[in-house]
Amino acid sequence: MPRLKAVTMADADGKARALLEGVQKKLGMAPNVMRTMANSPAVLEAYLGFSSALAKGFLSAKLRERIALAVGEANQCRYCLAAHSALGRATELSDSEIADSRAGCSADRKTGAAVAFARKLVSERGRVDDSDLERLHAAGFSEGDITEIVANVAVNLFTNYLNHVADTEIDFPEVGAAEPVTACACG
Repeated sequence: MPRLKAVTMADADGKARALLEGVQKKLGMAPNVMRTMANSPAVLEAYLGFSSALAKGFLSAKLRERIALAVGEANQCRYCLAAHSALGRATELSDSEIADSRAGCSADRKTGAAVAFARKLVSERGRVDDSDLERLHAAGFSEGDITEIVANVAVNLFTNYLNHVADTEIDFPEVGAAEPVTACACG
């Protein structure tokens, strides 16, 4: 049972209602995580603004979803794993690409470098080595790309943590636990 309520459209007013209506129009639904954010319209507005700005950046929608899956798995966020598996499929990620992303790897060298870095950012709380950045540069990522990877990790940390606190009711098709990863077998 959720520990923080998800605001209903009937209960939303003013800024929260306008933001949720915009989400509903864009996605065809107002996901429970965003309805939970609507308890503070400032939080929902900040999340939507950050996400919208990142969507206009250098990283593709597919890579952003793959980063979200890597971060969600690292934080064991069942809500985000369900949501980003569904959203990933909408960007044409295959089931194996979704599984690889959750494991922090990819058969594609460049994508693998990004999702492995995302997982390391989470596990090391942002404290990475020069060699980690060198791997990203060697895979073809620019300084701007790396900055956006960090930003995508940050926005996903926020939703992971909010879902843990709120115990947000999952309103996407649920996904099972990932296979334990001892070493990345991708690519």
